[in-house]
This record gives sequence, structure tokens and C-alpha cells, in this order.
Amino acid sequence: MTGVRPALDARPPRWFTQFRPPREPKRRSAVLMLFGEDVDGAEVVLTERASDLSAHASQVVFPGGHLDPGENPHGAALREAEEEAGVDRDSVEVVADLPELYLHPSGNAVTPVLAWWHRPHDLRVVDQREVARVSRAPLDEILDPANRFSVSIPGTDYRGPGFVVDGLFVWGFTAALLDAVLTLAGLTRPW
Repeated sequence: MTGVRPALDARPPRWFTQFRPPREPKRRSAVLMLFGEDVDGAEVVLTERASDLSAHASQVVFPGGHLDPGENPHGAALREAEEEAGVDRDSVEVVADLPELYLHPSGNAVTPVLAWWHRPHDLRVVDQREVARVSRAPLDEILDPANRFSVSIPGTDYRGPGFVVDGLFVWGFTAALLDAVLTLAGLTRPW
């Protein structure tokens, strides 16, 4: 993962340039893209949002949330991962803050925080109001071409990558960001 930021800086994918935020977005948030490796292989931490939330209910996302006053993106991402999924901050090494991406519908500028999990441990749903499930999603399953597809929404111009992993349907912002980072890391397989 250490090669992701230099690759991004050298030749940013269109997706990163297309979703640059305005100078003063309504909100700022951060998500933790936590990659690690244990005896079963490489993995990334994903959460499924609770089904009764008013926004993005049941969607698969990276742990994360809004920045508190005076908080930087990696501080917010680590705090949220701890509050949502029980991630021990001391087990995580932040690799890089990636450029902010703007989510137009919510007016939210999101900083993806790329991190390496040097001491993976069991995770659990901590905040049941926000999170329905936590997954240590196997990268081999994510990278398997049989689990990759394109997602489109009828009646819109939306078309983006999608994945099925650990029984979860990953699409939208999370899938696009995951696809971009895996491509920048040189891990993507033809599909």
C-alpha cells in the first residue's frame, strides 16, 4: 500500500480529479481504508450500515464519519473505526491521507485514510445504531474476477464498479474508492 500515494500523485485517476470538493464544503468526513494480513491472507475492513438509518441504510462502507472540531482526517477515521467496529488504534499504522473526494448529494468532502493493520484482531459491532455488521473482507475474494461487475442505476447516468465479498454487495463510493486504490496498488486483475 505504500506505493498508492506516489502512484496517485504521479497520475491521478479521473475519479479523483472528477470529485474534487469546493473550497468550503458543508461537511468534512474521513473513512479508514484499513488493509492487513493474517494467516488467511490479505484483507480490508468493511462495515454494513444499519438498515434503519435515514441515509445510506444497509450500504457497505469503510468505517468513518464526520470530523469533530479541531480533528484531522486520520484522527477522525481512527476514532470512528474504534467506535463502530472496535478497531484498536495502536494496531494501525496510517500510510497516507488521500485527496478529499466530494459527495455531491450530501455536500460532504470525504478524506480516505489509507492504513495498514499490523496487528489484526477480532472486530465486533460496537455501535448498533449505525452498524449492522463488520467484515474482515478477504482481498482474494474482492480481486476474484467472478466477484466483480458494473453497477448502473436505471433512469440515471450512474455506472460504477461493484463487488460481492463475504456475502456483501459493495457499490457506489466505497466500490469506486476500493477499485481505485487496488488499481493504484497494482493488485487489480482483469475482469
